[in-house]
Amino acid sequence: MENDIQEILLTEEQIQQRIRELGEELTKEYEGKDPVIVGVLKGVVVFYADMIRQIKVPCQMDFMWISSYAGTCSTGKMDVKRDVSVDLKGRHVLILEDIYDTGNSLDFTYKHLMSKEPASLKICTLLDKPSGRKPGITLQADYVGFTIPSAFVVGYGLDFDEHYRNLPYVGVLKPEAYEK
Repeated sequence: MENDIQEILLTEEQIQQRIRELGEELTKEYEGKDPVIVGVLKGVVVFYADMIRQIKVPCQMDFMWISSYAGTCSTGKMDVKRDVSVDLKGRHVLILEDIYDTGNSLDFTYKHLMSKEPASLKICTLLDKPSGRKPGITLQADYVGFTIPSAFVVGYGLDFDEHYRNLPYVGVLKPEAYEK
């Protein structure tokens, strides 16, 4: 598995340090607000688990699962496979996302959650890849762990064909690993 990694972009130590910093910021932001922290499955699981422990205020955890795939092919249409279970009306909501790349899924998620009339809705993403953004996507993340260059990254929850999620760092996948 590690033989497929071209380079380590972010070490485990860099990631954990940045999560501590984000945790301090989010703790201040949500003091006294009892936020709902929504994770978008599956890629966010590792980041979510580490991040939620750094947010030092009472909060509720929830998840949603969206997909635009049928098998290994994108349909181009977002589908909510699992919606949040908490009533978000009038609540302060924070979306945790693993990577903000094309923007398709995050834009969809944001609009979907806004339709539930939260008091506020903010976004915290571990990775932001602005070079991957599709035209017309103008949504901005409120909190960003790292801005990364255009590269196919895996690890720390990010996958290629459901593999590499368990790497403790973010690495650039060798082209030959995904061009097979």
